Amino acid sequence: MLKVAILDDYQNIAQEFIDLKNLSSKFDIEIFSEPFENDDDAIEKLKEFEALLIMRERTSITSNIIKSLKKLKYISTSGMRNKAIDLEATKKAKIIVTGTEINSNPTCELTWALILGLARNIKVEVDNMYQGYWQTTVGVELKGKILGLIGLGKVGSQVAKIGKAFGMQVMAWSENLSLDKCKELDVLPSSKEDIIQNSDFISIHVQGGERYKDCFKLAEFDKMKKTAFLINTSRGPIVNEDDLIIALSTNVIAGAGIDVYDKEPLPSGHKLRFVPNALLLPHLGYVTAENYSIFYTQMIENLEACAAGKPIREIK
Repeated sequence: MLKVAILDDYQNIAQEFIDLKNLSSKFDIEIFSEPFENDDDAIEKLKEFEALLIMRERTSITSNIIKSLKKLKYISTSGMRNKAIDLEATKKAKIIVTGTEINSNPTCELTWALILGLARNIKVEVDNMYQGYWQTTVGVELKGKILGLIGLGKVGSQVAKIGKAFGMQVMAWSENLSLDKCKELDVLPSSKEDIIQNSDFISIHVQGGERYKDCFKLAEFDKMKKTAFLINTSRGPIVNEDDLIIALSTNVIAGAGIDVYDKEPLPSGHKLRFVPNALLLPHLGYVTAENYSIFYTQMIENLEACAAGKPIREIK
């Protein structure tokens, strides 16, 4: 019987989407709801498993882990892209990696939750309501404001459409920006400098990796309007975390809405947690019941196909 580990079940919810009883005749499944402390911890706890079902960019499946898990045959991840898996190492080890479909609209929706939360001081006002206070801040309107998008792909395009619906002026930049896409969406193609200097809200929607690492540092924050807000629902390392803390703590910018971090889960004592003008969420971008249903259903389908020697949805 194939020994399977389900990782990254932070909300203890996997069993709501996977019928463990029905699968017990095919697979010996164990669920891990806590993140591993490090590679050694992961290796020790996973050494007997032949298959891993993982959530995109939670547990890093490093080359060290892959080399050390001698029994591992299959990895199935949510989404068809997961930079936390060392694919070169899996190829060398002849481990089959598969993925799933994913809805991109939840990340767009969460982006707007952060934008609106910042614009209308939602966190402060909610906290103050519970403390007995009434109307302690003054928000800003979105209509007529400039929304600068770093990236105009699948998620960025959806964010742009909603920005236009709010009556915002929308600008976009990326290294491979499509002018046709800009024209289609009535978005102004811009330089990174123009977006940084002119935007009231800047929202990041490019892929992670070296190309955009530290795309926002103190030099960029210093050029932003003091009334501007930064939103990152893409990848943590795109924004230099230490510089962001400095910029927020010294009011170089008005605030930030952040859903992604260099290290996840964000350590409980991390300085970012104590900056009052930061609206923080625990990487909820893709976390919806609809997406989880897709993820777990297709992961099991992938696993059954691999076990039958006919892999589907392979990531190569």
